[in-house]
Formats: sequence, structure tokens, C-alpha cells
Amino acid sequence: MTDTETMPADPGDRAARAAIEVGEVSKRYGTHQALDGVSLRIARGEFFGLLGPNGAGKTTLVEIMEGLRQADSGTVAVLGGSPWPRNVALLPRLGVQTQSSAFFVRQTAYEHLATVAALYRADRAAVERTLGAVGLVEHRDTRVENLSGGQRQRLAIASALVHDPELVFLDEPTAALDPQARRDLWEVLRGLKEAGRTIVYTTHHLDEAETLCDRVAILVRGRIAALDSPRGLVAAAGAATSVLLPPERMTVEEAGAIPDVDRALLRGGSLVLETRASGKVLSRLDARGGLDGVQTRTATLEDVYLRLTADAAPPATGAGTAGHEENTEQQA
Repeated sequence: MTDTETMPADPGDRAARAAIEVGEVSKRYGTHQALDGVSLRIARGEFFGLLGPNGAGKTTLVEIMEGLRQADSGTVAVLGGSPWPRNVALLPRLGVQTQSSAFFVRQTAYEHLATVAALYRADRAAVERTLGAVGLVEHRDTRVENLSGGQRQRLAIASALVHDPELVFLDEPTAALDPQARRDLWEVLRGLKEAGRTIVYTTHHLDEAETLCDRVAILVRGRIAALDSPRGLVAAAGAATSVLLPPERMTVEEAGAIPDVDRALLRGGSLVLETRASGKVLSRLDARGGLDGVQTRTATLEDVYLRLTADAAPPATGAGTAGHEENTEQQA
């Protein structure tokens, strides 16, 4: 179902049902157009991914949603209200984890989280629950300054969740985590979604976005280049399937001559046949010697992303405010 098909007829009802409504938002820093007429709607309870290369506008867009920055033009509604000017009534309803989180480094992990919880008037039981959710119970009495980078990242996520917010913004939350900790956090995030939380997620891990997100928006040079479910984007792209063979099976020239093979090449120790008719190609390979050692790789969100962003280069930084904001964007 498309976003248009889910829109209520009454604009007021539509705004009430949406967690976030962004209409034609633009933002410029000096000569750099960070956002250029961005519009999107994020439903309540949706796990929404923001993807894009460095400098695409992700951080600026998220900061406008959070009420940390004012748009030059356009409209923004968050949980039915305007985030700008700084809307203090929204703050208890939002959870925010940034790439550069601030900590009370001389406190223990438990003390730090208890301090954050107290600011939101959350109880001590919430501190214990959240430490367990992010896998920090064993480090509850470790000073923040002695935590590893990955453990600090988990504490930053805990700080965004401890007050049980309705809407959670997570900026590269798994960037410093090892593979097992990353998968553990996925389960935490799935639990939040099952509990009805809305999550806005920026990441450069395309497999993560494909696994977790209901929909993703791919930003390129301040504009939305694509917006759909990961599966919808892959299907719409019509990307080729790769059939991988042991290289001794045949030459590249022989492989390229097989009907319905679009391209053949050697890559990563395999003979790779790119095709949009994988069933027919597999049948022909089976007839020419069987399918032992043959593998297939279907198109992924990463393939779509690379196609859309292939020509996007980060903007050159300038002096003064514009340069500062562009550098901020490039960290996203």
C-alpha cells in the first residue's frame, strides 16, 4: 500500500494520525542547499529509515524534526505539534540518540542513566529495565569514562529510551558495536516497535535498514530520491540477479554467450553471471553440467542505494556557518 493510499481525507485527521509530517521543507547554509523541498509522512508505530551519503541532508532533516533547527521554509508537525520554536511539551515524548552523545563521565553507568531518568521523572525501575534491554547490567557499576566505545554507544541508546518515549530518533546506533551486540540491539529495537513506538533511524548499514525498517527514504543532495519499503525499492529497481559459478566451469566469454545472461565477469574468486531471468539461466547451467557449486545472489537494498547515490559526492566545506553545518552533515 502506498503512502498516498493511507492518507485520511481530512488534513487535520491525517496530522493527528501521523507521528511526523514534513511538507516541502528546505534549508540552506550559505551557498549549500542542505534540503530542497523534502516532503514525507511517518506513521505512528512505523520503523522509518533515513539513508543517504555523507552530506545528503539527513542530519539537518532530523534536527528540524527534533526542534533543534529551524527550516527556512515548509511545514513540520511532530506528534501533532510544531517542534519549532523549541516545544518543551514535546520533549518527554521524544527520545534522541546522537552520534556525539554527552555523558556524566565520572558517574557509573547506573548513576548516569538514573540522572537522565530523573530529568524526565522516570522511576528507578525504568533504569534497571533499560540497562537490561541494552545489555549493560554487568557494567552498571563501571564509570562511564572506563566503558568501551561500544558500551558507551549502548548507554547513549539507553539514555534515549529510559523515559519510555513515543517517538525515538536513533543516529547510527550500531556504529561502534560488534556483530553480536549489533544483533542484540536489533531485538531491542524490534521490541520497541512491537510496543507501538515510532522509530526514525539513520544508518549506513544497508543490511540493517533492509532487516528492520518498514520504509526507507534515500536522500541525495537534499532531495528524496526514493521512498518505499526496502522490498518495494528492490522490486521497482528491477536489479539483476547474480549467479555465481566456480571459475573453472567455463570461460567468461562462454558464460556471456549463454542466452539471458546480461553480463559475465570474474569477481571475488567466482564467475559471476548477471541476469534478469535467473530461472532460465539456471536451467541452462543445469543442462550443461549440473548445479553443484552454483549460488545465486538476489538484488538487495544496497544495490538500489548504490545505483541512486553513485554520482553523489559530499559538498565542499566552506567558511563560517555554512562550513560548520556541512561538516555536521558529513558526520551523519
